[in-house]
Amino acid sequence: MTVKIKKDDIYEIDIHGYAHEGQGVGKIDGLTVFVEGALKGEKVLAKIDKVSKNYAIAHSEKILEPSQYRIKPKCPYADRCGGCMLQHLSYMGQLEFKTQKVKDSLERIGKINTTVLDTIGMDDPWHYRNKVQYPVGEDKGQAVLGFYEKRSHKIVPSDKCLIQHGINEKISRAIKQWIDKFRIPVYNEITHEGLIRHLVTKIGFKTREVMIVLVANGRKLPHVQELIKELRENVSGFKSLILNINEKKTNVIMGTENITLYGSPYIYDYIGDIKFGLSALSFFQVNPIQVEILYNKALDFARLTGNETVIDVYCG
Repeated sequence: MTVKIKKDDIYEIDIHGYAHEGQGVGKIDGLTVFVEGALKGEKVLAKIDKVSKNYAIAHSEKILEPSQYRIKPKCPYADRCGGCMLQHLSYMGQLEFKTQKVKDSLERIGKINTTVLDTIGMDDPWHYRNKVQYPVGEDKGQAVLGFYEKRSHKIVPSDKCLIQHGINEKISRAIKQWIDKFRIPVYNEITHEGLIRHLVTKIGFKTREVMIVLVANGRKLPHVQELIKELRENVSGFKSLILNINEKKTNVIMGTENITLYGSPYIYDYIGDIKFGLSALSFFQVNPIQVEILYNKALDFARLTGNETVIDVYCG
């Protein structure tokens, strides 16, 4: 007998794999179900959130049989923040998931049969990101900086992110205090009113240089000298303050025009012995520790003799 699956129904599901974004995958009477918060190898009670013709989406209500890789998330915001989807999965489990993700992409999608080696992990997988983008909102007249809740534009306030460089805590605190003290208008994406939309930071891990970008719905920033003074006093390595202009009704974070308010329009960092200049709109790998390992591994596989010209071509 075919089970008619309905929204808000609860089912016991065995999780046999992962979806591309990390949801657990199981089946109910042959129908594929993507279960938020469930891990491979678990038996869960899952509540149905959405039913489509070929699949259903659910979330885990109760873990009946936990995975050996299930851990307590280190971040207190992990259950709400949309930034880290798998903090309840151990780092070893995450590395295995990433390896399988590459295999699935090549074999199932690309129809390419090849050997995929194990993912190379970090010695310390925390505080590694050199770039952060904070949406800026308002709650009861006070500025709120943090990250979007899963699948929403509701901001989860966060003054400490465990995968970002630690200097960002001081930067976000200084920006919040400046907005509150001088009553700088915060952007409202519904009414398209207000000024400050996002805070973007970039850090040179080897040079220790810091760029701070304020994305604004306008071309002029009030009380900018007071902000510069605050940042110079409290942010080590502060080299650049950029106003990025985004006056469009869009979810795209940054506009195309930048005004340098303090210091240089660039900061610098290295991959190996190669120096890179980074502007507000530059693309640069966000994990500078692993990118060096990646480059060296590519060179090892290429077996170069020293007579070749090598081109690093961006591939998205």
